[in-house]
Amino acid sequence: MLKSRFFWKLYAGYAALVLLAVVTVGVLVARRISSDSIAETDSRLHAQAVLIRDLARPSLAGDADPGLQQQVRDLGAAVGTRITVIRADGIVIADSDEDPAGMDNHGTRPEVIQALEEGSGSATRFSRTVAFNMMYVAVRVDKAGELLGYTRASVPLTIIRERLAVLRGIVVLGGVVAAVFALGIGLVVARRVTARLASVTEAAELIAGGSYGRRVDSVSQDEIGMLASAFNRMAAQLEERVQTISEDRTKLLTILGGMVEGVVAVDTEQHVLHLNAAAGRILQVMPGETLGKPIWQVTRVRHVSEAIEEVLRDAREVTGELDLEVEGQPRVVELHGAPLQNGAGGLVGAVLVLHDVTELRRLETVRQDFVANVSHELKTPITAIRGLIESILDHDDMPAETRSSFLGKIQNQSSRLSLLVTDLLTLARLESADGVVDPAPLDLRDPVQASVANFRSGAEEKGVGLHQEVPDRPVRVSGDAEALELVVNNLLDNALKYTPEGGRIQVRLRAEDGNAVLEVVDTGIGIAREHHDRIFERFYRVDKARSREVGGTGLGLSIVKHVCRAHGASISVESAVASGSTFSVILPLAPASV
Repeated sequence: MLKSRFFWKLYAGYAALVLLAVVTVGVLVARRISSDSIAETDSRLHAQAVLIRDLARPSLAGDADPGLQQQVRDLGAAVGTRITVIRADGIVIADSDEDPAGMDNHGTRPEVIQALEEGSGSATRFSRTVAFNMMYVAVRVDKAGELLGYTRASVPLTIIRERLAVLRGIVVLGGVVAAVFALGIGLVVARRVTARLASVTEAAELIAGGSYGRRVDSVSQDEIGMLASAFNRMAAQLEERVQTISEDRTKLLTILGGMVEGVVAVDTEQHVLHLNAAAGRILQVMPGETLGKPIWQVTRVRHVSEAIEEVLRDAREVTGELDLEVEGQPRVVELHGAPLQNGAGGLVGAVLVLHDVTELRRLETVRQDFVANVSHELKTPITAIRGLIESILDHDDMPAETRSSFLGKIQNQSSRLSLLVTDLLTLARLESADGVVDPAPLDLRDPVQASVANFRSGAEEKGVGLHQEVPDRPVRVSGDAEALELVVNNLLDNALKYTPEGGRIQVRLRAEDGNAVLEVVDTGIGIAREHHDRIFERFYRVDKARSREVGGTGLGLSIVKHVCRAHGASISVESAVASGSTFSVILPLAPASV
């Protein structure tokens, strides 16, 4: 056994253990001596503060004693302690070392506050009055249950430090002697072992800092060499696993960050583990500021907290739907929660997926409204035509004048039905992939002037003035001339329908800031502001009775909107009831080379 190198290494470790024990004992003894000295000083100061309590009580009770200051000075000098008498309001009325008139209010001193609450208090701190560290003990002074003030005794800590310095010297001397013997025995072997262990420690620290390629030399075949070999294998496996985990984590964060659905993951204590950008946008929080916080603190949306609580409580999936207000806009959010489990099947948290389905709900509503409106709009002329035809067939002796009137109504209804179907087909073509315009260079003045010419006779018959303002120079754009003329036709048709006799319609075209600006201005009945955002919807009418009376299908402005969208243009309206309307179309000008 004496030839075993590990034995000598173990023996050197034993010597180090002896050194550690000596140091530990020395530190514990020094601490115990320090604590005993402080406790003894605290007890002595407490006794002195109690002894002077009766001396100070009359003055604290209001019976002024001019000799109290001198008595305190004499007593403090006799016992080698600084004595202070403090009123209940914190005013110092006597002090053995300083003039009370120049001293601060002591009502906020820690020892005084503790004495107020517990009857006595102590504190150690730097005194600005005497400019060195002091130990203070304050005692509460009462009379018939009423607080009169406090008496305080204090001493400098230099006395305790001097005693401790002597004792520490003795402890250090004994420790040094023991250490010399211990280190002398295992010096040579300990140096070798320490050097090799230091190499392992250095490699471990580098690996902990992220340098996973570091390895340890393992040339020896002893236990340290075996440790080095095992360490190198562990480092290689750790490097591989950390790389795999890092790649997987990067992929996961990339996937979660790119999801349009909001994802919130919490632990079993409902503390946030992950919250992606989409969830932050829906819940109106900053994702980076939520990690580690309870979910109920992150968001005040009650249904989110309740869903997570239900998942964690019952360990089952939950679904729901909630209405939120995001950035001032109402939103509909689908909620799906599921438990998170570890490899052993234990519950470790919950994940919540938030899907903003506002647009889906809106499109569903639009689809339902569209189907209902189409059915209604088609049913009305068909029913009228059918009724008129049945009336004609059932009355062979119907007067010619009545029959002619019925046939005229049938013609009107069939024309309205034809117009409705034509508009629906046009709208379907624009909304489909085949409806994308094939742009070609054109002068926008041509479709505008052609459309105005088409409506001029109708305007004259109704007694409405129709005017145009077009520039002398071409307004070059890239688009479909027929589709753009359809835009002007629909805007002029609406303006003519809702402008009474004696009114005025003006079509203005100009080039401005790289755009072609087309405006159709009328002096008609106008549109209330609450309808401005909806008049471009299919079949939407501000006044349904009046719209049918003038023969509208409710699809004209919707067609205009889709044509503008296909051309990269925008359309807006400015209008008020009884003040006319201005429809503006802004279309990018074509490049100079076109």
